[in-house]
Amino acid sequence: MPVKSGASFRLAALPVVVLAQLLAAAVLTLTLVWILHFRGGFSWEMSSNPQLVYTAHPLFMVIGLVICTGEAVMAYRIVLGPREAKKAVHMLLHLLSLGFAAVGLYAAVKFHKDAGLAHIRSLHAWLGIATIGLYALQWLVAFIYFVFPGAMMTMRADYAPWHIFFGIVIFLMAVCTAETGLVRFIFPGDYPSEAFVVNFNGIAIFMFAVTVVLAVILPSRY
Repeated sequence: MPVKSGASFRLAALPVVVLAQLLAAAVLTLTLVWILHFRGGFSWEMSSNPQLVYTAHPLFMVIGLVICTGEAVMAYRIVLGPREAKKAVHMLLHLLSLGFAAVGLYAAVKFHKDAGLAHIRSLHAWLGIATIGLYALQWLVAFIYFVFPGAMMTMRADYAPWHIFFGIVIFLMAVCTAETGLVRFIFPGDYPSEAFVVNFNGIAIFMFAVTVVLAVILPSRY
């Protein structure tokens, strides 16, 4: 069987990136439909409806740790311009993701505290805390190695493969956390329309993760 040339693989990269953008839009749309239509939006006031505080958690976590992180991982593949511009977009998207994650984490902590519930007891919570902690550490180490002027080029070259590896691992941890979070919404008895939205959102998140990883391992030049 003949081996395909590098050009053949480069031609396959562009559709993958486009598909990833479509899936990101699908994830955002399904999340907004679920939160705004089926869950009644979100609120920071426990007096109105305690569940409205909690619904802010999946909304900001999906936007931050799934969508923004996925786009940040693909930044070097989709941003046109010099490498410094790609690096800036990459780091800013990761920083934006951490900001959304902080708001989502605050919503979960506030809901559990105001409702008198125990914290960090589920697999979802364990994965979430580990993901956010490693995410922040990864960003800080990357800033020291790739932005701080005192870092030597040899140090950057040695760390770069590990930065890519751990970046993908942390992104996949965020996806696993999102999926386990969706599983927590159980629909006993009948099977309402909300269940279809949640399940399709879970599938869309998984497919988005697949396309992001594929876009990263394909050659950067189309």
